[in-house]
Amino acid sequence: MWGDIAIAFMLACITTFVITPYTIKLAKKLGAVDTPKDERRVNTITMPRLGGLAIIAGFIVSITYLIVILNIEKSINLYEDNMHIKLLGFLIGGVIISIVCFIDDLKDLPPIVKLIAQTIAAIVVVSFGLRIENVNIPFLYKVGLPDIFSIILTIGWIVGVTNAINLIDGLDGLSTGIALISCVSMLIIFALNGSPIIAILLITALAGALSGFLPFNFNPAKTFMGDAGSNFLGFSLSVISIFGVAKTYTLIVIVTPLIVLGLPVIDTIIAIIRRIVKGKSIKAIMKADKGHLHHKLLKLGFTQKEAVLVMYAITAALGLFAIVLLESGIWKAISFLILVVAIVAIGYRNFEKERS
Repeated sequence: MWGDIAIAFMLACITTFVITPYTIKLAKKLGAVDTPKDERRVNTITMPRLGGLAIIAGFIVSITYLIVILNIEKSINLYEDNMHIKLLGFLIGGVIISIVCFIDDLKDLPPIVKLIAQTIAAIVVVSFGLRIENVNIPFLYKVGLPDIFSIILTIGWIVGVTNAINLIDGLDGLSTGIALISCVSMLIIFALNGSPIIAILLITALAGALSGFLPFNFNPAKTFMGDAGSNFLGFSLSVISIFGVAKTYTLIVIVTPLIVLGLPVIDTIIAIIRRIVKGKSIKAIMKADKGHLHHKLLKLGFTQKEAVLVMYAITAALGLFAIVLLESGIWKAISFLILVVAIVAIGYRNFEKERS
């Protein structure tokens, strides 16, 4: 298994790294660039924004190769539990999101169009059989979710995480690094949980693709991933997390992906509430603002790079909390988190003194 994991990572990483410079040239040729035309944007120069195509390419090349090879070796059975059908739903949903958001990178589509595409992609995934179907609560029997609730929960999870990764993509390397740390955390959780090998390979390939892209995206960035990249990334993380808990629906296993992705998810929930309150309308949710966590860190005096590293650290802490929670229980996880918060608080006080 570890050899296959290494292949999944390296093949995706190398492919993405090699293709990214070509996406920069393509973006400039097609005019798919991000221009700092309003105060909400942090970048000060025009940036190409088709880097997500390289991430998608690296991911697809890696997974396609491994699926073909493992099938030839007969070391994987994709017909078990209709896994081949579920993977097809994942592929079709990813294609829908990628095409619509690629057009958005070229033409700037209205937000509602992207939301519709995300919802359709999520419905496709569910219709192909991938759902959160039941929860095994400790000391109780396995609780089966009613079909309608299972469908709504799964669609809501996919659309929510997709938007969370998209909305947090506001600084050089921010969403790329957060997603990469989340992938590594999920990989460890999947390995501890005995998740299906296909889930482990999917999350590893995604981590590899992000690693190949990060050198071009970290501050100072040479390219952005664009909406095609951020939406595909969020969509993939949400769907793969469901693949990863397919065998063991314990309450803790269901919660851990939510903890790992806690930073972008919480930031998105706060953004929705903030926009509704400020705009006094549901329509206000679609209006971008400068109230995200990374904007607040910049206002506190952090540089772009410092703000990104702070959010990396928070994501890593949440990922470690989820891993400790799964392996060692809630008390060790909580004590670890309290200790981290205390250390960060001390560090922040020193930071404030140096800046004053």
